[in-house]
Amino acid sequence: MRVLHLPSGSDIGLITKQLRQLGLDATSCTFSSSDIYAYRADIQLKLNELPPTRQKKELHQFFMKAMKEYDLFHFHFGKTFNSKNDLKILKAKGKKLIAHHRGSEVRKLSIAKKNNPFIVVKPEWTEDLIEKYVGRLSKYIDHCIVPDYELKEYVEPYYKHVHVVPRAIDVSKYIPNYPKAGTKPTIVHAPSNPEIKGTKYVLAAVNKLKKEGLNFEFKLVQGLSHQEAQKVYQDATIIVDQLCIGSFANLAMEGMALGKPVVCYIRGDLVNTYPHDLPIVNANPDSLFDVLKMLIQQPEQWEKIGRQGRAYVEKYHHVPKVAQQLIQIYKKL
Repeated sequence: MRVLHLPSGSDIGLITKQLRQLGLDATSCTFSSSDIYAYRADIQLKLNELPPTRQKKELHQFFMKAMKEYDLFHFHFGKTFNSKNDLKILKAKGKKLIAHHRGSEVRKLSIAKKNNPFIVVKPEWTEDLIEKYVGRLSKYIDHCIVPDYELKEYVEPYYKHVHVVPRAIDVSKYIPNYPKAGTKPTIVHAPSNPEIKGTKYVLAAVNKLKKEGLNFEFKLVQGLSHQEAQKVYQDATIIVDQLCIGSFANLAMEGMALGKPVVCYIRGDLVNTYPHDLPIVNANPDSLFDVLKMLIQQPEQWEKIGRQGRAYVEKYHHVPKVAQQLIQIYKKL
């Protein structure tokens, strides 16, 4: 069975590489070079660098070629080949299809706000647009994957089968640097989208902590390459991930892999959906100040929490384990 992952995503290159190591013929493809992780993919179409008329032609040619070469199409972020009939054609050809949703493309505000008073969604993803995208996908696709139970509730009405598979990270690429007591703590926050991540709450908490005279350094990571940002994370004491969504994402995984205490908002009703040993320090916009103050004043906890985080991602998020779960799902298609 030949599998194609497309058309974007931070871990599609990582996943397909691991699938190949497990004996599956898997390939990753990105459509746009503006995707921050495009360089990791096996095939990089770079359509955004072409004139609009050429983009459509190149994508159609790739679609026709892929349809001949691959048996299973694993679509990420609700995107396909940008054609009205691509899924219909693939389905008619007997191809296996699966949708992998990651966040904003399915997160409906009307549902999220029932259990989350802090929720913020991307305004461009209106509920009508989500309905259009997911409705189109689920018309031809029976199986869907999401990384956690926060997203599961949004897609359950559409797909016949919803699988929860953790986000993937290659833990072996991260050398832990556990924070030690006796050093001046550095708090790091790296928002890909400041509004969604709750950056204003982080800045407010940091300013209040400084006014109270607590001794620490704060770094806001923006505009750096992934490699440059990782250097900052490596020297951090505490990493603050997102505060509005109610679940954790890539920054939290990287922070835990590096052995750092990670602060993030995990929705109360979702806490029990995670493994019992989740070491993330839970904080919402209202409690962030108190949580950060507690962590700063308890340096003896830094390394302990950091080691728990490293063990957690090794146990649940390391890419070989995630890839094995995907293979089991593929067998059901």
